[in-house]
Amino acid sequence: QVQLVESGGGSVQAGGSLRLSCAASGYTYSRYYMGWFRQAPGKEREGVAATDSDGRRRYADSVKVRFAIFKDNAENTLYLQMNSLKVEATDMYYCAAVTPPSRPGDNWYKGNEYNNWGQGTQVTVSS
Repeated sequence: QVQLVESGGGSVQAGGSLRLSCAASGYTYSRYYMGWFRQAPGKEREGVAATDSDGRRRYADSVKVRFAIFKDNAENTLYLQMNSLKVEATDMYYCAAVTPPSRPGDNWYKGNEYNNWGQGTQVTVSS
């Protein structure tokens, strides 16, 4: 059974940084496509960043350059480094994984192929 547990959220002022972590267990971590998504109440889910088993990374246009997704396969942990945070980044952030052999397509940012989700960690950015 796949388990994903996020941590690292919190409150920060605009311009600050946070690093989110996602501890994964219950599967061969390195084989999975994984990603970070965010969603506020009443709003559509948005893909933030994703990485595949070969390390290729994809980002939402709104976070390119400022955010970085990376994996530590030895620790079974996925990270999202968020720099130069803006107020509009305030959201609940979720870690997600795709069970092989499925893989996300070009519309990865919709999250439809991701079938394993964590409980989320709240990020609040104040002005």
